[in-house]
Amino acid sequence: MVSLLPAAIGAFLSEEDDAGIVMLNLIRFEPDGGRERYLDYLQMAKPVLARFGAKILFGGDGLPPLTTGQEWNAVVLVQYPSRSAFRNLSGDAEYQVAFKVGEAAIADIVLQPLKHIDGLL
Repeated sequence: MVSLLPAAIGAFLSEEDDAGIVMLNLIRFEPDGGRERYLDYLQMAKPVLARFGAKILFGGDGLPPLTTGQEWNAVVLVQYPSRSAFRNLSGDAEYQVAFKVGEAAIADIVLQPLKHIDGLL
């Protein structure tokens, strides 16, 4: 189930829009066909992401964790050129159709926005 936090989203979108962000998606699929529905969602979402300048940097199956914590079925990293691109994508009618497919695929998800650390790379 996708449980968005409106206050957190509002705060995230109200920050300065001067740099790109990467969204970490930790995903647990619905047991009956969730992975397949998620792949359908990705195929629907990719052209919309491209239209807003966003792109999938990485997608992979989760392996057993090496630390305490929850195990996730998959991880996806999506790069957005700005917070406004994320906001505009989220409100796009074509994306909303794809989102419903993705939402039906997901039992649990963590969306963690990330910003670049200067000097790290």
